[in-house]
Amino acid sequence: MMRTKQNGAIGRALALSILVVTAPAAGEGNWPGFRGARASGHGTGEPPITWNLESGENVRWKTAIPGLAHSSPIVWGDRLFVTTAVSEGGDDELKVGLYGDVKPVEDDSVHSFRIYALDAGSGEILWEREAHRGVPKVKRHTKSTHANPTPATDGQRVIAFFGSEGLYAWDMDGEPLWSKDLGVLDAGFYVAKAAQWGFSSSPILVDGKVVVQCDVQGQSFVAAFDAATGEELWRTERDEVPTFGSPTVYEHAGRKIVAVNGWRHIGAYDLATGAEVWRFRGGGDIPTPTPVVAHGYIYITNAHGNLAPICAVRTDARGAIDLADGQRSSDGIAWCHFRDGAYMQTPIVVGDVLYVCRDNGVLGAYDAISGEEIYRERPGGGGTSGFTASAVAANGHLYYSNETGDVFVVKAGREFELVTTNAMDEIVMATPAIADGVIYFRTRGHVVAIGDTS
Repeated sequence: MMRTKQNGAIGRALALSILVVTAPAAGEGNWPGFRGARASGHGTGEPPITWNLESGENVRWKTAIPGLAHSSPIVWGDRLFVTTAVSEGGDDELKVGLYGDVKPVEDDSVHSFRIYALDAGSGEILWEREAHRGVPKVKRHTKSTHANPTPATDGQRVIAFFGSEGLYAWDMDGEPLWSKDLGVLDAGFYVAKAAQWGFSSSPILVDGKVVVQCDVQGQSFVAAFDAATGEELWRTERDEVPTFGSPTVYEHAGRKIVAVNGWRHIGAYDLATGAEVWRFRGGGDIPTPTPVVAHGYIYITNAHGNLAPICAVRTDARGAIDLADGQRSSDGIAWCHFRDGAYMQTPIVVGDVLYVCRDNGVLGAYDAISGEEIYRERPGGGGTSGFTASAVAANGHLYYSNETGDVFVVKAGREFELVTTNAMDEIVMATPAIADGVIYFRTRGHVVAIGDTS
């Protein structure tokens, strides 16, 4: 494997002298979209590291949600929002595990695409709304659902994206504000176009704009809409195959910039105008992880095909920053490993350590500044279960969930320490949320609140 040779201690000192990294906040105790504020994965408070669903230890509440969905819960104040797709008698089978079958589920049943608002303290369902009803326009993978994108909120409205079934906005009390039909968004395998897999990119909501990344069969694009009215503000076309990650936003030199993963076009766009800021290509050809920003870098990873890179792009990058053959850095890329990346999970940075977990459960820890590998371990043991949900962190601990519902609590730091393992007793494919010391898990059939009950 190719490794960078930069001195880790010197690199850390230089970077930390420029920028002290803390998790971005969207308001105390809020988790406004996929992986929280700006996809950082950092929650507030001191959530438990042990719990037991059978005895009720540290289980605040457990609320059943109908249908099938991999969207994560989001939290704002005392409200939690989650989406789902409910089939009218169709096949809700979900096949998890480590396998490579590309065939979609053959299900032509009518589905109800819904959003639920729950009381974050009690789990009571406050309201539910149906966004759309009909036969899904695109089939799903056997490991996927028709409600994969996580909703987003800014405390004034909540946005839900159901791919080909539309983009929707409600106020916090469930009154509909607007909806947009973005056409058929077929995000499947570009090599075998009959292998439809369902749409998964989550919207983000920042500065009164809803930003969506739509990399699909046909014309891919990134677009921004007015959060209050739904008016399209800009749309930038992309030469890209279907991808599955979500956009994130970072700030540099006084402006906000949208970063996106990709294969032909990993890049960034000006939030105000949609103008391209930087771009490069390469890596895995089915990119899924969302970019993460810390220490003046945008961390990009993907894995499928010949390469599985982890790259640290500088936030001052501009223009084409492609790596030439054999290069591990360029004017815009600080460092890159070519075969250590993640296929499904979005990475996380805690302190000066970047954590990247593969779908087989192998966890790699890297110096976030120099890229030097610190350790490589397997928290889940033998690797018989897949890992799809992305890690979240709070109070010095990382929470990793495998698909069969085991949650591995790892101590953050430069030495690997598995603290404990907890069972959710159901399939877990969605990334949890953390707010005010409570972890909200989305399982196969429930939302479960894990918090101190002593």
